[in-house]
Amino acid sequence: DRVHMVSALSLKDKGEFALYASEDDMQKAILAEPSLLEEDFKPISFEKKVEPGFVDVYGVDKNGRLVVVEIKRKTAGKEAVLQLAKYIEAVKTRTNREVRGILVAPNIARDTQRLLETLGLEFKALNPKKCAEILKRTETRGLEAYLGREVSS
Repeated sequence: DRVHMVSALSLKDKGEFALYASEDDMQKAILAEPSLLEEDFKPISFEKKVEPGFVDVYGVDKNGRLVVVEIKRKTAGKEAVLQLAKYIEAVKTRTNREVRGILVAPNIARDTQRLLETLGLEFKALNPKKCAEILKRTETRGLEAYLGREVSS
């Protein structure tokens, strides 16, 4: 009255998982290709220690202003804006130069734009997938330069 079955199957997992880029990867992409942020942006350092934490990317714009960049991998909310504002205040205490703040994320929460504008900060949309593609291209280009020839995939 019982039915037993034994099966031997050859299964293939054809599902794709893509974690495009972490915040670190987004940071590396900006450092590798600063024009992702804006034309003529020049990174000076990354993970710069300031009193409330670490600035993701620190640089200079085409007008010589210091730029503090805060990167978020997902939708940026008010917390990210306030964090960026704290970093800017910390940097301003160390310099007499003008300091800009740019929040980088795929998008921002609906209620966040007004706070950004009120604090005089900027938003730059950057897709983690694009960052992953840039890093992949940069790694390939680096290998080609090292070998002195084209690398076939």
